[in-house]
Amino acid sequence: MYAMPRQNSGESGEFSGRSSELSLDEEREHFRRDTERQALFQLEKARTKPVVFAVKTNVAFDGSLDDDSPVHGSAVSFGMGDYLHVMERYDPNWWIGRRVQEGCEIGFIPSPAKLENLRIQLAQNKTAKVYANKTQNASAKMGGFMHKKEGAPKVTINEDGEEVTSPPEPVETAETTGGGSTLVEGKQKKKGLLGKVETVPPYDVVPSMRPVVIIGPSLKGYEVTDMMQKALFDHLKRKFEGRIIITRVSADISLAKKNALNNPKKNALIERNNARGSNLVDVQNEIERIFELSKSLQLVVLDCDTINHPSQLLKTSLNPILVYLQISSPKVLQRLVKSRGKSQTKNMNVQMVAAEKLAQCPLEMWDIILHENSLEEASDHLCGWLEEYWAAAHPPQPAGIEVSKIGQRQRPGQRPSNEDEEYRRMRDRYEEE
Repeated sequence: MYAMPRQNSGESGEFSGRSSELSLDEEREHFRRDTERQALFQLEKARTKPVVFAVKTNVAFDGSLDDDSPVHGSAVSFGMGDYLHVMERYDPNWWIGRRVQEGCEIGFIPSPAKLENLRIQLAQNKTAKVYANKTQNASAKMGGFMHKKEGAPKVTINEDGEEVTSPPEPVETAETTGGGSTLVEGKQKKKGLLGKVETVPPYDVVPSMRPVVIIGPSLKGYEVTDMMQKALFDHLKRKFEGRIIITRVSADISLAKKNALNNPKKNALIERNNARGSNLVDVQNEIERIFELSKSLQLVVLDCDTINHPSQLLKTSLNPILVYLQISSPKVLQRLVKSRGKSQTKNMNVQMVAAEKLAQCPLEMWDIILHENSLEEASDHLCGWLEEYWAAAHPPQPAGIEVSKIGQRQRPGQRPSNEDEEYRRMRDRYEEE
């Protein structure tokens, strides 16, 4: 039987091609939505997870400029010197955590690998910008020989029939337009005689709760300083009962320089320079103990025997909250020392010199300065500051919401909605207006 040729075969082929392309786009969109849905569930689950570790930032990151995080609009922005709590590592490019600040929500934090990729892109953009500027300058020098289409003077005819030449309109360049950058790095440090640039990591690992160190009004080991600090410790213990750990530190933790304890080449040098005879192993154990105490997310207060100046702790990995207990009048300090008897009076000069050195410290070296006239007022000042820090480190948990076995959150007594409604609810929660 003779088979009739199929008509419109070309149109049907085009239709099948378009439908296959459409189905591929739909598949990609479905995969994207499914991936984002899983990321939202992980983000929800992380709200009830404990803090695994904390970091201090050495770079600034603005996630709103180029947000390619697993959930669009949920990248955590931060500045240099901010503190971040990390709950989990989501993938090689992103962590889940929050900035330690009251009102900051949990979100996606770029990992060091992600920031390194951004740094490379930033360097490439700068190189391209410099090349473009050189090319533009070279073209400007050829302006006398070549006709320029852009930026030419504008000639018009006025009412009297005379030609009027207007100056050329400025042409926007990369230098004049400016523009924001997702990643902002700090100034690079040069090290050694050859001026070798020291590589600064984007993050420094620090205790989950910054330990509190009280310094002043003079030297530790003398009655005036010890008694005033003990009065503060007792007040803090009563005020933050059940939320605070006050521990004595006898080792010289000023030796715990960043990366120094893990460098065998520096161990011998550190031991030779250790005039107090503290064991390096003891220092390492003390630092690890402080890090372990901070994991409880309670306030940690260190009663340090050997710390009498803020510079002793600036290069350590502790990043403590430095509190200056100040007696502004030297005469008041003298009277206090004399009131403790001859055994303290004979060391008057040493204590006065130490107090003067603390008074000369720049204000930015301290987190809090207690200059009140009474210990009670100074204690209230310190407690108010620590209450704010507590609120920043302990965000309120969502009320009446629990995590189900599959990572979704649902209210008790409420029938679980279907997947699309759950996705829409969670998506709206994280979408920025």
